[in-house]
Amino acid sequence: MNWAFLQGLLSGVNKYSTAFGRVWLSVVFLFRVMVFVVAAEKVWGDEQKDFTCNTAQPGCHNVCYDFFFPVSHVRLWALQLIFVTCPSLLVVLHVAYREERERKHQLKYGEGCQRLYQNTGKKRGGLWWTYVLSLIFKMGVDATFIYLLYYLYAGYDFPSMVKCTQDPCPNTVDCFISRPTEKRIFTLFMVVTSLVCILLSFFEILYLMGKRCCECVSKLQGSKQVARATAIQNTNSLLETNTKRLVGKGEPAPQYMVTVAL
Repeated sequence: MNWAFLQGLLSGVNKYSTAFGRVWLSVVFLFRVMVFVVAAEKVWGDEQKDFTCNTAQPGCHNVCYDFFFPVSHVRLWALQLIFVTCPSLLVVLHVAYREERERKHQLKYGEGCQRLYQNTGKKRGGLWWTYVLSLIFKMGVDATFIYLLYYLYAGYDFPSMVKCTQDPCPNTVDCFISRPTEKRIFTLFMVVTSLVCILLSFFEILYLMGKRCCECVSKLQGSKQVARATAIQNTNSLLETNTKRLVGKGEPAPQYMVTVAL
């Protein structure tokens, strides 16, 4: 399977990610995609041919293999990697949409016009929501596939021997899995890396929400300071106007004391 497309996708979205997002991309590419391509596909290989049972009953071997391995681990992980990287494409497409909108705006009103976006890749407005929703989707995909792996195979263990009683087997048949220890190690490795990616996405969501809250608080405090400064300026202007009016009439200027609650 050619993973060059996913590599290009991950490299393209890297410049729009936060520090947590860049770590997530590194973990996905180095510890999941590379390990999957280099090692996992070779470890499993033709797993059905290596699955042997101590019976010559026609069809028993195929039925027992389908019962214990309803979906191939390799194909399940391939689907997981595809689905978990697709949300990153939405972020890239959203940025491309902003850039195209900005280009059309400048063509219509000239290059010296006011820009629609100060930075098309800055996570504000709709792009912020697209980015956060993509993180939630990635967390859901990883969690779903971890549960599916546990549900389909009744855990993450690979016993050396399993007993099969499915039809058309004549009796209880002993079936043997090739390289169970090696497969167990790779399964646990893929599960752990998926959990690490879930935690990284969760921390990134907390970081984005915390940063957004701090910006809102700073903006609110700035608005209060501007309103306070405007009120003081208006009061001073009113006092100066009254003073000039009284002086023009020949009356002594009164003394004012202004108290502003901070």
